[in-house]
Amino acid sequence: MNYKNFKSIKALILVPLVTLCMMTAAHADTNSAKEPSAHMPKAEMQKGSGGSDEMMKSMKTGMEGMKMSGDTDKDFAMMMKMHHQKALDMAQMELDHGKSPEMKKMAQQIIVAQKKEIAQFDRWLDKHK
Repeated sequence: MNYKNFKSIKALILVPLVTLCMMTAAHADTNSAKEPSAHMPKAEMQKGSGGSDEMMKSMKTGMEGMKMSGDTDKDFAMMMKMHHQKALDMAQMELDHGKSPEMKKMAQQIIVAQKKEIAQFDRWLDKHK
């Protein structure tokens, strides 16, 4: 795999993750009224931040263990599979911690769609070992 292809594939994964990180950070800044305070019960403090913290940790660890093969097709399938798995993880965190019915519905739709695509990548990767 040449360096240009690697950069293109890496951008496919990193751009959505960085965008989500930025959105999460912006959301945290606009939600300063909800930040923990001395007047807020400990259970309430933990309830609000669990999902967001888990999402951020998941995104940060997503690319650390990835080894490129040098084959553009295989690397694309592998990286997109991981990208979709991170989407599944975040959607599950939304179901576990989110409050918006609209976002929970979207998270459920993402889980269904991403599982199908992960299965497609798995089948392709199994055929092209």
